Amino acid sequence: MFMKTLIAIALLSTPLLGGCQQQHNTPTDTEKSASSQPNINHRAQNIFTGKLEETFDAGGYTYVKIQFNNQPVWAAGPVTTVKPGDKISFSGRMPMTNFHSKSLKRDFPVIYFVSGFTVNGEEQQKVMPDPHSNTHKNTQTTPLKNFKAAKDGQTISEILSNKDKLAGKNIRVRGQVSKFTADVMGKNWLHIRDHSGQQDLTITTDDTAALGDIITVEGQLLKDKDFGYGYVYEVIIDKAKLIKQD
Repeated sequence: MFMKTLIAIALLSTPLLGGCQQQHNTPTDTEKSASSQPNINHRAQNIFTGKLEETFDAGGYTYVKIQFNNQPVWAAGPVTTVKPGDKISFSGRMPMTNFHSKSLKRDFPVIYFVSGFTVNGEEQQKVMPDPHSNTHKNTQTTPLKNFKAAKDGQTISEILSNKDKLAGKNIRVRGQVSKFTADVMGKNWLHIRDHSGQQDLTITTDDTAALGDIITVEGQLLKDKDFGYGYVYEVIIDKAKLIKQD
């Protein structure tokens, strides 16, 4: 249990790594035909298991399509080596409806963002960094150009510079999603960046977002938040609400 929790926490701060099945820059005709899946109770289903029909890697994720109760079901998770015909299982706890993928230029009526896949009965292991390294801290990123801050809000640079004054207060910040990890310790985790500096900002939320989304975040700023196992976030916005924007 300790090691599973430790691996899950490491997901919060590492790029998705693993073997690549196939790189897709543009969707195929098959990918463009998303199904409506009318007979699946998405909210009630905890685990989906089925034969892998289609897979590709894009945007740092492995996308899979399986058949479940004679209906196609899509999921996206850490890059994983899989092949058509494999028996794939994944969590059904995090459905994302009406999801538009900018990198694929296509829409999914329902897709599940998961922290990992089980392939042919074996839970896939991810390549993780040393859990006691500093990779869980806010990381360096490239500042955006021609980007506007949130109205009546702060920039990431202002938040980090004034963390002592802002700690415990509800704040508002606008940024672009640079990292997203679903359903770890009962939360979704994401990083955002803006134009104000090289550091990004970590967010926890019940909402969902995709890489590259422009969002406004509203939530409580916490300082030196300890999630256990040596993971202390110097600055984090907890239980945030996300407002997606064009």
